[in-house]
Amino acid sequence: MYIQEHEVQKVGNEIMNMLHEDELEVINNFYEAVKSKDIEKIDELFKTLIAEIEVHFKTEEDMMEQSGYADIGMHKSDHDVMRKKLAKFQKRWDVLKGPKEVLNFLDKDFKKWYTGHVSKWDVSAATHLG
Repeated sequence: MYIQEHEVQKVGNEIMNMLHEDELEVINNFYEAVKSKDIEKIDELFKTLIAEIEVHFKTEEDMMEQSGYADIGMHKSDHDVMRKKLAKFQKRWDVLKGPKEVLNFLDKDFKKWYTGHVSKWDVSAATHLG
């Protein structure tokens, strides 16, 4: 398993925790497809992964905006960085179909970003959101 549930910190907001749990399943399935170089499955799951992450980001951003969360700009900026990276890798995937490149991104960048984002930004936002 790529990211285990215990590696993702629980936050003080159940909606956010549910988003993370749902997302982890997609992330782990995507990782396994990439690792096994299953081109068709990667094609399918890449779209699913980006859609699932967008639901996560948009839901959090809407909740922060509605509650007047002061650090929404910084939090959203961190989301935007990953949105751009994922879009870049999906475009490269669509052209090159290179699982090794995607695997390197997942191993060297994504997991560290994901667990760090939750423990820093989502914990802080959840404290405000309750």
